[in-house]
Amino acid sequence: MIWPLLYALLTWIALPFALLYHGYRSVSRGRKSAFGERFGTLAPSAAAALQGGPVIWLHAVSVGEVMAARPLLKGLRQRYPDYRLLLTVTTETGRVVAERDGLADAVTYFPFDIGPAVRRLLNSVSPRAIIIMETEIWPVFSLEVQRRGIPLLLANGRISQRSFPRYQRFAWFFKPVLERFVGLGMQSEADLQRILSIGAPVERTRVLGNLKYDISFGPVDWPERCQLRQQYCIPQQCSVLVVGSTHPGEELLLLDAWRNLLTSLPELLLVLVPRHPERVAEVEQLLNTRGISVVRRSQQDLSSQQLRGGQVLLVDTVGELLRLYTLADLTFVGGSLVPTGGHNLLEPASRGIPLLFGPYMDNFAEITTLVLDYGAGVQVADQRELQEVALEFLITPELRQVVGTNGLKLLRDRGGAVGRHLDMLSEVLPP
Repeated sequence: MIWPLLYALLTWIALPFALLYHGYRSVSRGRKSAFGERFGTLAPSAAAALQGGPVIWLHAVSVGEVMAARPLLKGLRQRYPDYRLLLTVTTETGRVVAERDGLADAVTYFPFDIGPAVRRLLNSVSPRAIIIMETEIWPVFSLEVQRRGIPLLLANGRISQRSFPRYQRFAWFFKPVLERFVGLGMQSEADLQRILSIGAPVERTRVLGNLKYDISFGPVDWPERCQLRQQYCIPQQCSVLVVGSTHPGEELLLLDAWRNLLTSLPELLLVLVPRHPERVAEVEQLLNTRGISVVRRSQQDLSSQQLRGGQVLLVDTVGELLRLYTLADLTFVGGSLVPTGGHNLLEPASRGIPLLFGPYMDNFAEITTLVLDYGAGVQVADQRELQEVALEFLITPELRQVVGTNGLKLLRDRGGAVGRHLDMLSEVLPP
């Protein structure tokens, strides 16, 4: 077939633009470019950490996939104690979270999908099995893995309703790649049917559930909440609304809703967490132009000054969202008031914190349905409904308690995906 050659040619043509993009991001953020890793060179420290045992390689693109991979990495550690774990990522924020967690023996960037880069990293690692999180489909990588006889598995696979037509349109491209996987574990029956329709092998594809349900969960006790609020300089008398993973166009709607709530709740503090840290300056400017008192999270370490109601804590750090949800009275999960597709609702639910979210949840349709069925959160249509529902929650502790408890019940009932994924791996890699 001609398409593999065409893909390889287009990849090489796009490579200079990818290098410019990564170079610009590195310089603008004051970080190392890590071009060597993206061309398949393993850092000496990572290579040393993988010595002494066979390797299982798990790939997670960004923060969301790394968070979902946490329970699977813990399960791999328990079932394969003699193995070393390599975790690869694509984004800088994903790497920050992966290295902070310390759940893998080594963390590096996934190589560019070109032959020399892929072969270089495979030669260095020689993994016994490779697990790809969600729907990362790389033709050159998968072909090289197949040639070496390395089992390649898809974990927590999903294809959203919004992206499905694009996959269908290019089924001729994806089908040969999907056939290289020895096992494909999908999140739901809908995901299963979608990936089968674009060419996944029926006999190797199954529903294993969503790994995100296997996160640790438990209610927040009063001493823990008080301690967290003290760490973030938040007075105990403040009500706290935490808004996580926001996108362009969404902050303005949320700020207007929050300012309207202040008329009834003057001690309401807003914690605002943009999805992408590089947007913090843009969001801060938006706050300043509207005359809102704002404190950056990174500047709190330089001062112990207490926050107060009517202020915004703007989070410009990575990996703190779960802790911030934990100290909240009420949470809103962003990417859902604008047509972005939403974000994971389970983090606030895992700590028994009530959650709100908007109408655009296409990327998390299954989780959204479960949250609504369990009564673990409320979906609002727009800004006006958001402020009405938020006010009801903030002035009714009993309502917050009931909805938060429902979230804990959801996670208790829906776990088990880790064990099913490990069983799939065990079919090709006995413990």
